[in-house]
Amino acid sequence: MGCGPGYIMEELSPRLNITGLDLHPDMVSACKARGLEAREGSAYSLPYGDGSFDVVYCTFLMMWLEDPDLAMAEMARVSRGWVLCLAEPDFGARIDHPEALTDVRHMVVAGFQARNADPFMGRKLRELYVRGGMTAEVGFHPGVWDVERLREEFHDEWGYLEKAAPDADPERMERIRSAWEEALAAGTAFSYNPIFWAIGRK
Repeated sequence: MGCGPGYIMEELSPRLNITGLDLHPDMVSACKARGLEAREGSAYSLPYGDGSFDVVYCTFLMMWLEDPDLAMAEMARVSRGWVLCLAEPDFGARIDHPEALTDVRHMVVAGFQARNADPFMGRKLRELYVRGGMTAEVGFHPGVWDVERLREEFHDEWGYLEKAAPDADPERMERIRSAWEEALAAGTAFSYNPIFWAIGRK
């Protein structure tokens, strides 16, 4: 559900009989161009019968939905047992160091809220499953980050911040950028944004 261009489907398709669904026709077309089965549809009204699939999953989707409870109920309805949220971020738990970078978290949270997204969805996954009448195992993806990787990814991260907070004060942005670049040069920078997963069963 919310398959996007089908990157994860492409990884799974050699081992599984997998079907994708997305609200946007261009994403469905991208899947089909990769030779994947996909169709257009809404997370709030899945075009499948009850118990159509062994497993139903989504990735980076719940945070964007106005009614995640309805989407979860639909996932449970068409699943014979397993309902997976493979990745949902929690931007409110983002960590940036040194202290001059703590504004990054607040800016990202405000930016996503301005786009009607839920930047705290990661921490809410268990509650979402419980409200849907399911049990769930919840965790988050680990990682290892050395300063060289942070340096390599800085431009992408900065571009991401600019997109997440397009209305941020330019002077504030410049102060953050200067502090970030200084910390990277000194080898003292650290950034981490937890990405949660959940494995639920009806």
